Amino acid sequence: MSLTGFGRVFLWGDHPKAVSYNHVSWLFLRILALIYLIAFVSLWVQLEGLIGDRGILPVGDYLNAISTQMGGERFFLLPTLSWFMPDGLGLHLLCACGCFCSILLLANIFSGPCLFLNWACYLSLAGSAQVFLGFQWDNLLLEAGFLAMFLAPWRFKPRDSGTPSIIIIWLYRLLLFRLMFCSGMAKILSGDLTWENLTALTVHYQTQPLPTWIGWMAHQMPESFHRWSAGGMFLIELAVPFLIFLPRRPRALAFFLFFGLMVLIIMTGNYTFFNWLTMAISMFLLDDEMFDAALPKSLRPEKSDSGKLALWRWVVHGGVAVLIILVSASQMATMFGTSPAPIKALERAVSPFRSVNSYGLFAVMTQKRYEIVFEGSGDGKTWLPYEFKFKPDKLSKRPAFVAPHQPRLDWQMWFAALGDFNQSPWLQPLMKGLQEGNPHILDLMGKNPFQKQPPRYLRAMLYQYHFTNWETRANTGQWWRRQVPVAYGPVLDGNPLQE
Repeated sequence: MSLTGFGRVFLWGDHPKAVSYNHVSWLFLRILALIYLIAFVSLWVQLEGLIGDRGILPVGDYLNAISTQMGGERFFLLPTLSWFMPDGLGLHLLCACGCFCSILLLANIFSGPCLFLNWACYLSLAGSAQVFLGFQWDNLLLEAGFLAMFLAPWRFKPRDSGTPSIIIIWLYRLLLFRLMFCSGMAKILSGDLTWENLTALTVHYQTQPLPTWIGWMAHQMPESFHRWSAGGMFLIELAVPFLIFLPRRPRALAFFLFFGLMVLIIMTGNYTFFNWLTMAISMFLLDDEMFDAALPKSLRPEKSDSGKLALWRWVVHGGVAVLIILVSASQMATMFGTSPAPIKALERAVSPFRSVNSYGLFAVMTQKRYEIVFEGSGDGKTWLPYEFKFKPDKLSKRPAFVAPHQPRLDWQMWFAALGDFNQSPWLQPLMKGLQEGNPHILDLMGKNPFQKQPPRYLRAMLYQYHFTNWETRANTGQWWRRQVPVAYGPVLDGNPLQE
């Protein structure tokens, strides 16, 4: 009955006298728990190599530098529990706590406290990981997780799905509006000609950080297809968000369009848990009647019997709403000009907690794809390349599906290739770790051509990569082609570890 039932309610059903969001909220919290679990596990397996005691950017060194510069203000300007255990063990405990609380949340046990601990642990890791957790989806998870603390029941194991606050429901809708509309406006306001003439997608699938093999196929489509696709994307990002504020049927239409756009992005590119989380948030455009029509009775949560929210909850939720509306209004006003000074000061005050954010992916389209390839040598004459796990290097490497896992070093290498060597100060400790045979850093890589002994020399070469076409792919088996490289950074010369 699922799709048929939903269509009947969507097309012909009258608006229910009492709208409820109990079941939608219940399912959203379970999905959020799963996304939190994925995010913590994904980071945990990379932790030592990225920010561990022998990682690329050790958290202890970073916090010591911040402490020297900021003194007592550091606890507010960089809110992280790592201040109390600034080493690898502390990082592992944060990940372990996050995973444990995510599992409890999946089981609907102590949902409220678990959401608070998840938010606190992820915020702590985001503050400790420096550039490696500075992505918009990390902020989106923190913002969605912050709101969820006010949505979830705080009892041990509630018998029903609870009564969600309509204030929090609308704050999620406002978050979805800001996410979609600001992403579209950022492209318009950037002045990027490829967005203005609708040709951005002719290069996007090829130049995005980690494309999929379906992205390779999409790149082969004619320019007219890419222009129509870009026009449809702008329609969804700029016009459809206003349906959020209309009655239930237009909101349901917005849900379908947002959901469809996210599915297309998942198919063509790897953006970690970002698209899955966006689809989960868009569920708040539905109500229980629509939601239940799409699910068999055996999968529906129990009806809530918990009654109305207490007065103190209305007061707390109202205060949260005022704060978020003011800060988000300031952020949106900044896109078009300036924001009033008092509200701007409020925005700066809450910004360290990364729980009310501005959004806008791919405001300026990357025109060319550059890749950094590390090469080592024992004699300075014969050079062997290191390989990464997922980013392009070998021409025959098939673009893979990686999401919702995020290989954070692979992502940072994409950003590093857009600038020069000195703009990414973490590159030198990365290269030094490879040259020394650091096992934690090597775990972040794919193939290590120096299994017996680390290389004496290490260099970084910059290639421009392109997708191949159907004919080349059929004849050679190669997904990529690349141009003659140029030197990207200095050659590191270290003493050989063995003679």
